[in-house]
Amino acid sequence: MCGITGILDFGKRNRIESGELKRMTDAIYHRGPDDFAYLLEENLGLGFRRLSIIDLAHGQQPFYSEDGSVVLICNGEIYNYKELRQELIAKGYRFKTACDVEVIVHLYVAYGIDFIRRLNGQFAFCIYDRKEDCLYLARDQFGICPLFYYLADQLLVFGSEIKALLQSRFVKKAVNPTALDQLFSFPGIVSPVTFFQDIHSLKPGHYLKVKGTDVQELEYWDLDYPLESEQLEEKPEHYYVDRLEELLLKSVKYRLNADVPVGFYLSGGLDSSLVAAMMKRLSPDHSYKSFSIGYPRAEDSEHDERIYQRLVAGKVNSVHKEIEFDWSEVADRLKDAIYYSEGALKESYNTCSLALSQAVRESSIKVVLSGEGSDELLGGYVGYRFDVQRSGFEKHMGLEEMLEAQWREKLWGDPDFFYETNHYEFRNTTKAVYSNKINDNFEAIDCLETLPINKSRLAGRHPFHKRSYLDLKLRLSDHLISDHADRVNYANSVEGRYPFLDIELVEFIKTIPPAVKLKHMTEKYILKQVAKRYLPDSINTRQKFSWVAPGSSQLLQNNVEWINDMLSYDRISRQGYFNPDTIERIKKIYSARNFKLNLPYDTDLLIIVLTFNIFLEVFDMPAL
Repeated sequence: MCGITGILDFGKRNRIESGELKRMTDAIYHRGPDDFAYLLEENLGLGFRRLSIIDLAHGQQPFYSEDGSVVLICNGEIYNYKELRQELIAKGYRFKTACDVEVIVHLYVAYGIDFIRRLNGQFAFCIYDRKEDCLYLARDQFGICPLFYYLADQLLVFGSEIKALLQSRFVKKAVNPTALDQLFSFPGIVSPVTFFQDIHSLKPGHYLKVKGTDVQELEYWDLDYPLESEQLEEKPEHYYVDRLEELLLKSVKYRLNADVPVGFYLSGGLDSSLVAAMMKRLSPDHSYKSFSIGYPRAEDSEHDERIYQRLVAGKVNSVHKEIEFDWSEVADRLKDAIYYSEGALKESYNTCSLALSQAVRESSIKVVLSGEGSDELLGGYVGYRFDVQRSGFEKHMGLEEMLEAQWREKLWGDPDFFYETNHYEFRNTTKAVYSNKINDNFEAIDCLETLPINKSRLAGRHPFHKRSYLDLKLRLSDHLISDHADRVNYANSVEGRYPFLDIELVEFIKTIPPAVKLKHMTEKYILKQVAKRYLPDSINTRQKFSWVAPGSSQLLQNNVEWINDMLSYDRISRQGYFNPDTIERIKKIYSARNFKLNLPYDTDLLIIVLTFNIFLEVFDMPAL
């Protein structure tokens, strides 16, 4: 994987400068320290940073079609490239390297942009077709690889990270308050929203097409669960177990393909442990390196999973590295976490992830596998069980319950479907936190008025599938994968790979009936049947254990000077986004020695305020 950036002047006014293109590319050096390249034509500039993983001696980008009319830069891995490559060779196409992404340029020539539906991988790419004077930007189905763009005055500026765009003289910095409102309301921010006004995140499963002066954003894939009314043939349980195992093994095997050492993250939970066990099954004579976070202090012991991490590391015979973490590590790394995440955060665990990726890099590992995606697709969160428990109960609604039901109908098309937050009640909390300036203009920034999902994908679906769709869109793609995983891995020039986010695997998971995924109220029941073949019962029978890190209350209780300054009355007043009196009251509650947030179920209001203030400082953003 790599980092890409570029400028297209489709107004044909020759506005691209070489020095500007170089600064944009240098801003994402950490994504690709091994090599770099630039392409500068009359109205097109492309920049590329390489993290060499496949075909180390070659694979330099850009790639070109045989006649030179099509040019490609890509951040990504195409896992089914060997099959695609053989097909293209049979059609007469010639390859110059053994690099996986070279197939993209030839696929485009052979099939046009529709080829994208044939890719199994994680990718963000730019294709420019000189003959057609047409540029495409595309992002993979699950949004594993981020891609940002700024569009104004017939000029397109894009990059793998926002910090590349900020090097362009055309991009003006301004805060997007809707992103802040999303952070309070949802698990994280959601494409196309970013914390920068007018800088957009290309949505997962979409591509941007610029032809002449016409710009279109088009969808090529979405998670489309079957309607409840569709009578799908249900197969025996063993069929789903066997097929799930087969496809997951295939996915892990794909993601072990590299010309550099590969390792894995180990949380101690089911998903990362099963990935580790499958790696061992596929390469029984190989000893991989594994990495985990532990919490040695007594006050954090409830979040410490080292006993399970060590159990799995021993079973798969990995060379295991533990990183010990506490509130002081959070304080030391929080500004870096904001710099690489390019926005405020709802939790502090990006600091843990930075420590993990640093340990990976220091161990001379460039690629790590981890278990993200399983919970969202197979029912790993408590909400899936709550949906079953709520069904069939007679409801007695007072006024507040009726008003909340109206919100649910508006958001999800179902007055009985609860997702994450009681929005009617929580709206009062957020408005109390916001400043008068924000509240005076609240209708313009209210994220609940512009819900960034396709609600037709919820209509007529089973509650399990509704929740899974929302978890993919509102939790996984931009928050857990793009911001939490991609950005903090690449901060230390490490590529993350996610076997559960394999398009062939996910298309199969769509066909597994909800009753099989959550049989006997057992979270991820069907996956646990697979795991019985690989893992000890002590891992397989554990309930979901959310990974959390010390929150704002511990930082306040330990009286960290710079954090006190970030949350000071004067600073809050000066910046203008929050109500300083409300923040003072919350600080008093959080600072009490006996106070403790029930993470991850409680919203850590002050970590949002704190990280937003850090964001303003790190990126030199204007006050309101």
